[in-house]
Amino acid sequence: MLSLSDKFKWVYGIGAFFTLMVAWLVYAELFYVAAIIPLFLIIVGVTLFKMDWMVYLIILSTPLSLNFEQLDFGLGVILPTEPLIFGVMVVFLAKLFYDHQFDYKVLRHPITVAIIVHLIWVAFSTIPSEMPIVSLKFLLSRLWFIVVFFFILTKFFKKPENFNKFFWLYILPLMVVIIYTIYQHAIRGFEEKPAHWVMQPFFKDHTSYGALLALYIPVIIGYLFNPGFRWNLKFLAFNVLLIFIVGIILSYTRAAWVSLIAALGVYLLIQFRVKLWMLVSAGVLVLAVLFTFQEDILIKLEKNRQDSSGDLAEHVESISNVASDASNLERINRWNCALRMFEERPVFGWGPGTYKFQYAPFQSSQELTIISTNFGDLGNAHSEYLGPLAEMGVLGLLTFLAIIILFYVKSIQLYYKLQNKELKVLVMSSIAGFTTYVTHGILNNFLDTDKASLPFWGFMAVIVAIDVYYKNKPAEIEG
Repeated sequence: MLSLSDKFKWVYGIGAFFTLMVAWLVYAELFYVAAIIPLFLIIVGVTLFKMDWMVYLIILSTPLSLNFEQLDFGLGVILPTEPLIFGVMVVFLAKLFYDHQFDYKVLRHPITVAIIVHLIWVAFSTIPSEMPIVSLKFLLSRLWFIVVFFFILTKFFKKPENFNKFFWLYILPLMVVIIYTIYQHAIRGFEEKPAHWVMQPFFKDHTSYGALLALYIPVIIGYLFNPGFRWNLKFLAFNVLLIFIVGIILSYTRAAWVSLIAALGVYLLIQFRVKLWMLVSAGVLVLAVLFTFQEDILIKLEKNRQDSSGDLAEHVESISNVASDASNLERINRWNCALRMFEERPVFGWGPGTYKFQYAPFQSSQELTIISTNFGDLGNAHSEYLGPLAEMGVLGLLTFLAIIILFYVKSIQLYYKLQNKELKVLVMSSIAGFTTYVTHGILNNFLDTDKASLPFWGFMAVIVAIDVYYKNKPAEIEG
């Protein structure tokens, strides 16, 4: 650990460096950049002395952050979180370089190893990228998200009371966003079309909004059954859960609803200790049935002409409409573009973060929908799996899948071994919440945002921290 005198040396050294930098920026008439430097210095100063405060601030502000896009080179910035995250990462890495103090048990953990391998491949695939600047920004953002939301949080969780802080510092401001969204929706008569954008400016659209609500619903449910949570806090959690349920129903996000069913399925499989060979056998059987009756299934799906609707029953029915629903058809268009991009560059891909700038030439005229554009300027691959495949090649997908597989392997093993009931609830809540996102990731991808990255990498940090620090001893988790 750095002593107080060492911390002051760092402050003086960094202050002198940035004073010279500001002077040069003013001389070069880069006044807007120069104005940001003092803010960055404040972040660095607070982080040096009270890193936990800065972590609290980042978690608290993430649900309320605003994404400013369409800047130079197609880049953007998320405020206020990205500058905070970058500042914390710089201080953390500098301290790590200075005192070499990081728990090697965390570094040797299989999930950590898989994350590091994935980061290395992201860096390798950035070199031959079609758009190097875009890919470099993607690499840096993926790096600072992982450093802060995974590596720093594993240290943060050495204090057991920080588990609850991590969850509730995100849930409570997200509840504020839900209430704001419901109000905006109400003054528009709760119609279906406004439901796609009334969560702005906090969320870009209803899909990302619904994904995050679904992700935290299992966590809130977990607190209702947490033996360490007092009855008055459980009553609070129950009311928060009701708000989240209303929010997700009114979001009209079909993928989010499906993801909650998937989370329930995973919970039941774990509770009933279903063996892996049974799951593999069931999977093979399902694939065999799908292959055998594929023509009949396609004919049945093509007969479904129910589009998205304000009626909830009709909206659910539209999930399987691949004949006329524009949203579903556009996803298929994006997926096919990703596969064609992969076929052309299977090893390194087109470069991390480049899909949305490169997919237009890979569209087929037969697959274009009423919401497609010839310019291909409407976003990403709508898949957390096909996106990396197109952008980073086959190893981009495989290294990402390895992280997810290892998460389930280690977390399920941990759940069965733990004796502490509070920790078992936290682990199961993390597994169920994580499941909603990886299920949702089949249809959408949001890991380039702070809102999704914090729980995605943070839930992994929860599992790794419990596995490393608490697996073999009881721990009291304060309610």
